[in-house]
Formats: sequence, C-alpha cells, structure tokens
Amino acid sequence: MARRLDVTGADGVRLAAWDFTPGAAPQAGPGVLLLHGLMGHAAHWASAVGSLTAATGRDGAQPPPLRTIALDQRGHGHSDKPPAAAFTREAYVADAAAAVEQLGLGPVTLIGHSMGALTAWQLAAERPELVRALVICDMRASALGAASQREWRDWFRRWPTPFPSLDAARRWFGEDDPWVERPHPARGAFFAEVMAEHPDGWRPVFDPEQMLTSRATWVHDAHWESLAQVRCPTLVVRGLDGELGRAEAQEMVRVLPHGAYAEIPDAGHLLHYEHPDAWREAVGPFLNGVLTS
Repeated sequence: MARRLDVTGADGVRLAAWDFTPGAAPQAGPGVLLLHGLMGHAAHWASAVGSLTAATGRDGAQPPPLRTIALDQRGHGHSDKPPAAAFTREAYVADAAAAVEQLGLGPVTLIGHSMGALTAWQLAAERPELVRALVICDMRASALGAASQREWRDWFRRWPTPFPSLDAARRWFGEDDPWVERPHPARGAFFAEVMAEHPDGWRPVFDPEQMLTSRATWVHDAHWESLAQVRCPTLVVRGLDGELGRAEAQEMVRVLPHGAYAEIPDAGHLLHYEHPDAWREAVGPFLNGVLTS
C-alpha cells in the first residue's frame, strides 16, 4: 500500500504525494517521480510501477529498490483544489520541482503521462540539475487548437452527473460516452477511480473548469522550444492508438538532444494504465540503461 507524503507546492498549495517504494528501499536519495495526466491521480500508476524497482546492475547484481513517488498534481486526487489557485504551466512545474526538492529525490527520473509529461519536460528544461532522465508518455509538443477546447467544454457539459452509482459512472465512460467508439472497460475504470460519493450521487473529484484552464496551456501554445532544451536522456513512448501520432513522436525524438523512441502496439492514450506489462517492457530497457550507467 502506498504511503502518503505531503508537499507544499507553489503559492502554498498543499499537494499529496504517494510513496510506492518497497519497504527495503532507502528513504533518501535519487528516485523516480511519476506525474499523471489531466483528470488523473497518482494511483493510476499503481499497476505500472513494479518494474521501476527491478533495474539490474551491469555486474548482474540487484541494486536496492528505487524510491518511487507519484504526485497528485494541483486540482487532482487528494491535493488541494483552491478556486483561486493558478493552473498555469509555471505553477505545475513549480509544484513538481517542490516535490523533488522537499522529498530529496534529485537528480530524479521523471515519468509523465499526457499533461504530466509536459510538466516533466518543462522541469527538465528549466532545472536540469534536478533531473537525471525523462520518460514522456503520449503527449504532443504541438498546439491542439482552439476547437479542441470548445469540444472539451461541450464534452464536460454532456456528463450525466451526478452518477447514481460508481458502476453507472464506469459504464458511461466505458460504453455510453459519445466519444467512445467501442466498449472500453479500461477507460471506464480510469474515470471511476476519480469519482467521489456525494449525497446526491457520484461526481468527479476535480473541477471541470480547472481542468479546462489547465489544458488551455497546450491547446493554444506549442512546446517544441522547451522540448529542445531538455539535455538528459529522454524516452518518448506512444500507444499505437494514442493521441500522439508516430510522425510527431519521431520528430520529438529528433528535436531532443538525447532522445529515444518506443511504441506499444495495442495501447491507446492510457497506455500505462491499460497495458502495464507492455508499458514496462517498453520503458524498462531505457530505465535500466540510464539508472545503471
């Protein structure tokens, strides 16, 4: 079971971090920080973190397990969601830096999914002394365009909240949501994990307006420049049916000074959550290389 840690983020926002480290691991020193995507939470990494403690040294010896921490980013999970808080790129990056520094994780290996990947590479670009290596999971560097934000606002309005039960929420996101082309149980389970019970039914733990504010930073702005400033070894991972296309992913690898590429054939956007074993197979060799070098 993960152990909760508390971090003070930018502007005093209280952040919840979750320590997935095995009991035998050291409680100080460099480690791994996992950053979830928009609307996600730290526990979405739970099934994927096992391999992060399994790197083998060059002499064949098994090193101590790595410190492995997942952060509930502001507005998500058990972290604060203050109405007046900033939901800017600068705030998210400052929060991640605070987690690395306050928990003594540096030089850290950052693993981010979607929005968390953007936060991770911006931190690596701005604070290279804090970051040892980076894994980018299914996040674009190109701007999505204003139409995307309008579509998302309309999508949030179509949610039939409150859901009468958790099963109803799971079924809607996995089957009934108009954005679902075919039954997608993992998507239903993903969203069911971020629902909380209220007197009138089940609602998301996040504020949809805060989510729209958060994603506006990559809807309207491209982030190629910050990507090119990342100097540490970086792996770009995409699902074959994810949101990051192959051509753009390979261009991201080309732009990165020390970039590498991996693809998971049967995965979509939720690649680490839906296919944790395949995700570990894709990410494991890269991590073994950078963590044992």
